[in-house]
Amino acid sequence: MKRKTALLIGNILMALGLIVMIGSIALNLSSHVFSLNLPDMLTMGSLFGIFVGAMIWLAGARLGGRDKVADRYWLIKHYNHSNRDNHRYP
Repeated sequence: MKRKTALLIGNILMALGLIVMIGSIALNLSSHVFSLNLPDMLTMGSLFGIFVGAMIWLAGARLGGRDKVADRYWLIKHYNHSNRDNHRYP
């Protein structure tokens, strides 16, 4: 698969995963807040949909090449490893 195609499919999968997660959260919360009289199987399935959406998102990130940790993140750039070391033991 070419790089452009992989990036496009990865972005589509990440967007689809985000839509599934947000839709599942919205369905679950609205069924509890507004008592929509939905079947229990649908409300419990919406909890499972959150995890399915996360897996789709992660698959898209892996396919699109966005799964690597970059140095541009503030915590990684500014966290000094020597701060954690216990200097009493060599």
